[in-house]
Amino acid sequence: MTNPILSIRNLTVEIPTRHGILRPVDGISYDIAAGEILGIVGESGAGKSMAGNAVIGLLNPPARITKGEIYVNGARIDQLKGDAMRRLRGKEIGMIFQDPLTSLNPLLRIGDQLSETIMAHLDVSRDEAQRRAVAALEEVGIPGAAERVDSYPHEFSGGMRQRVVIALALCAEPSLIIADEPTTALDVSVQAQIIALLKKLCRNRGTAVMLITHDMGVIAEATDRVAVMYAGKLAELGPVRDVLGSPRHPYTHGLMGSTPLASRGKARLHQIPGAMPRLDALPQGCAFHPRCPYAQDGCTVGDSPALQNGVACLRPLGTPAQETA
Repeated sequence: MTNPILSIRNLTVEIPTRHGILRPVDGISYDIAAGEILGIVGESGAGKSMAGNAVIGLLNPPARITKGEIYVNGARIDQLKGDAMRRLRGKEIGMIFQDPLTSLNPLLRIGDQLSETIMAHLDVSRDEAQRRAVAALEEVGIPGAAERVDSYPHEFSGGMRQRVVIALALCAEPSLIIADEPTTALDVSVQAQIIALLKKLCRNRGTAVMLITHDMGVIAEATDRVAVMYAGKLAELGPVRDVLGSPRHPYTHGLMGSTPLASRGKARLHQIPGAMPRLDALPQGCAFHPRCPYAQDGCTVGDSPALQNGVACLRPLGTPAQETA
């Protein structure tokens, strides 16, 4: 990957509390190329959304980036503040949130919200901005876009509102889109339409997409590569076919065994025992070892394993050491 759109290097986010320093994101690194969809998957509390918020500069204090670097199109952005970061949002980075109603102003017409965003980031007239607003709605599949541009958010269904949010994220022509659980609140049939839309726009525009989700079915359907997070760290990273088809980290293996996607035709789903540890009570060694059926003495001491060859495990599944364990 010679010139990635997004490049994250050793990113760490910390939250100071009276009980100590919490690290919801701890030393993660990955790239996203133009036209690529990278899926970020894991349980609630794994650090998926926090990583996305760090990239777009929406961390809520006292959370802050304390280590690492973030580059978009080769320019470092993690040190930007105030107006400089606001100019970057929309123009270089678009955001799609889980609930479209939180992204849209209920008191403004859809067309006005799109036009204002376009004029804020592109040097165009109001007439041109309105024309582009209609074109953006047409591109995301809103029927009768020229008439619906004057509608209010409450006049759209949930699926149509999410299409409007995608149009809003794309209307200033950003090179990177961060989509945080964009299909969770939608019906299954509408989810499939939104996934197909994201894939088409990514392919046609060459936009890089960070797709944050807990749904392994969405990961399998939509992404090119997948990053599996656990307790703030990367557990596994690689092409989606390899990671889902032959998972090497026991946590990824457990995730796949607990989803209907991988367990179709089997008597019952498997579950991962226990729960993800609290950030203020992380175990020594690998954070997953209390729940791991393959854990041995070396997994319970020292630092958490670093990501090597796409997996952060002392004994990856499929290796001779694991097969004889």
